[in-house]
Amino acid sequence: MKGYLMVYFKDDDHSLHMALSKDGYSFTDINAGKAVIAGDTIAEQKGIRDPHIYRGPGGTFYLAMTDLHIFAKRDGLRDTEWQRPGEEFGWGNNRGFVLMKSDDLIQWDVAQVSLPDAFSGYDGIGCAWAPETTFDEKEGKLMLYYTMRWGNGQNKMYYSYINDAFDSLLTEPELIFEYPKEVSFIDADITKVGDKYHMFYTPHDGIPGIKQAVSSSINKDYQYDSVWYDTEPEASEAPNVWKRIGEEKWVLMYDIYGIQPHNFGFRETRDFEHFDDLGHFNEGVMQATNFSSPKHGAVVHLTGPEAEKLATHWGLEMDFE
Repeated sequence: MKGYLMVYFKDDDHSLHMALSKDGYSFTDINAGKAVIAGDTIAEQKGIRDPHIYRGPGGTFYLAMTDLHIFAKRDGLRDTEWQRPGEEFGWGNNRGFVLMKSDDLIQWDVAQVSLPDAFSGYDGIGCAWAPETTFDEKEGKLMLYYTMRWGNGQNKMYYSYINDAFDSLLTEPELIFEYPKEVSFIDADITKVGDKYHMFYTPHDGIPGIKQAVSSSINKDYQYDSVWYDTEPEASEAPNVWKRIGEEKWVLMYDIYGIQPHNFGFRETRDFEHFDDLGHFNEGVMQATNFSSPKHGAVVHLTGPEAEKLATHWGLEMDFE
């Protein structure tokens, strides 16, 4: 592996953006800060949020995104604030995801997956947000995990197995974690290190921030930890953990949505107990060279040829040898 690919979105266009890095510190948007895939071309609601990218065991890339446009009324895409009544289904109240699959990061197969369409009895869900993909080694299946709620109740985190074509859920949602209080908790991100699964997430328990739960199983038995793993005085969400290539170091990245303009925060760890602050984009060692105000990002490793092919396709001159 020779490079890093970051996917993110922006509130002003509800579309997919990508940035490349050679060293894991300085990221450059491959399309000069403009979207690489417009949300209105792939989503039922004409906008996407919360992109996550995952490399499967065979090398295929999987992109999972929330199918939701929070400014659709303002932008003339619908007549109501939300797709369904807010008093009954709450903020956002979408129904599903945009799922994409690719072998080269350029040509993508696209599917819209709705939970009510997939399973009977799910018309009453209030949201389906922030999907992420991983592989359950024990079951030998791709697993999609996400935030969901019933009606206008508490947001919680669930999982389903998904088919290899990445266009159909195979199993109904099952709860992945129990928070000790009746508060909303969202945005799960799971990283396997050794024989443990580290799940970072955002509870709305006071000022929203980042907590961690650890398990020996990928989708159950996570142990609650009361420690806040971000150091932000304002609200943050959307944790994503990625490894530094060739080092036993992991970066915890998160979206600080409580500040304007929005920015990402970064902390680094070797043991998932002790973390060093790296600051924010362009306020420390982490640099965003040609873009600003990213939202809800995720990072994956690329080989040199993969990174160079993607950069060349978008007219970006970067050498990954």
